Amino acid sequence: MEKSNKKPVVLTCDPSFTAWGWAVLQGNLVIEHGCIQTKPEAKKRRIREGDDRVRRTSELIKALLDVIDNHKITFIVSELPHGSQNAKAAVTMGVVLAVVQTLSDALEIPVEWYSEADAKKAVVGRISASKREIQDAIDQLYEVKWQFKPNGKPLEYYNEAVADALAIYFAAESNSPTLKFLNK
Repeated sequence: MEKSNKKPVVLTCDPSFTAWGWAVLQGNLVIEHGCIQTKPEAKKRRIREGDDRVRRTSELIKALLDVIDNHKITFIVSELPHGSQNAKAAVTMGVVLAVVQTLSDALEIPVEWYSEADAKKAVVGRISASKREIQDAIDQLYEVKWQFKPNGKPLEYYNEAVADALAIYFAAESNSPTLKFLNK
C-alpha cells in the first residue's frame, strides 16, 4: 500500500458541555481553532433540563459537523474526560464522550483518546500544571492567534479550551504510532 505525502487533517478536542475547545491541524500548522459555547437555558425557555441538554448537545454536534465538513477532517484526537463532581456533571461528561465517539463511528473518522495527564506530561513534563503554564507551553509549540476582549484582556475560557485541545494534539503527536506514520 503506497503512502500519500499529504499529512492528515486532524481535529483535536477538549470536549466540554459549556466550552468545547477545538483546533484543526495539518502537521504542526494550526489551520483554525475555536471554542463552542453552550449555555443552560431551561428556565429561560421554560423547558425541562433534559430537553435543554438535548438542545445543547445538538448545538455541539452541528458546530463540530461544520468543522469536520469544512476542513475534510481525516483523524480525530480528543481528551478523555474523567471523574465528575455530581450527577449533572456525570451526565454531561457522558454526553461529550458520546458526541466524539458517535461522530467518529458515523463518519468513519478514526479517533484516539488521551487523558488530561497525558497532555500535561507531554507539554510541560509533569501531570500538574496550571492553565497558564499549558497556554505558555503551547505558545512555544504552535503559532496560535489567541482571542482577546475589546479591553485587551485574554478571552480566558476560549484560550484555555483551545490550549487544552492543542495539548491533547501534542500528546497524540508524541505518542500515536498512527499520527507518527501519517505525518511522515
